[in-house]
Amino acid sequence: MIKILFSQPHPETAHNPYSRLEEQFDVKCDFHQFIHIEGLEAREFRQQRINPLDYSAVILNSKLGAEHYFRMCEEMRLQVPDSMHYYCNSEQVGLYLQKFINYRKRKVFFPETGSNKFEDLLPAMHRRPNEKYLMVVSNIHSQDQINMFAENGIEVTPAIMYRTVSTPWPADKPFDYDIIALFTPAGVTSLCENFPNWKQGKVLLAAFGEGTIRAMEDAGFRVDIEAGPGKPFASLPMAIADYLEKNELVD
Repeated sequence: MIKILFSQPHPETAHNPYSRLEEQFDVKCDFHQFIHIEGLEAREFRQQRINPLDYSAVILNSKLGAEHYFRMCEEMRLQVPDSMHYYCNSEQVGLYLQKFINYRKRKVFFPETGSNKFEDLLPAMHRRPNEKYLMVVSNIHSQDQINMFAENGIEVTPAIMYRTVSTPWPADKPFDYDIIALFTPAGVTSLCENFPNWKQGKVLLAAFGEGTIRAMEDAGFRVDIEAGPGKPFASLPMAIADYLEKNELVD
């Protein structure tokens, strides 16, 4: 039987794209998170010489960022003032702040269009020219958003509050897959760290997004299946299903 490894958590529901893949093609799907998140300790964060209370606004691009912002402030024994403004890339992140603050819409901003793009927050930011912005990020983050703000006259200070870490592969678990599907460049790094002498051979590698594709190619791997923005398939299960329909694999 063809075995496929997805670098994702196991789906919470029985009916999902992976189970449909198994039913349609008689394959076996396994799941293993190649990476996990660890929060920086306060002593590590202080090395960046950033005081969160020197800023009047926080930029958040995920619920995870919100969690680590308030965790860090608590560990540093900092009382976040009620006057703090929050600029979020989605309504979901904005509403999630109710877990940490007395939610008032006039201090929480997110794209009304549902676009999840920080560009749509620029008008609100320009209405507050004296705002000082702190952006919560991981140790692995793109400069694109920060550059976009700078191009629009908004100075943003990135603050690393959590890191992406490779997850060890269980020593007692075989690594014998016909297809390996990775979703992030950090997942590619984890693959290389877990199996430094691994040779791809006939194993098919599936990649989601241009960043993951580039990371695979930079590591010397062959990318056999692609999905993501700008690709014919929006998801890896769909792209793998198309590949299996058009190609005969022998396990």
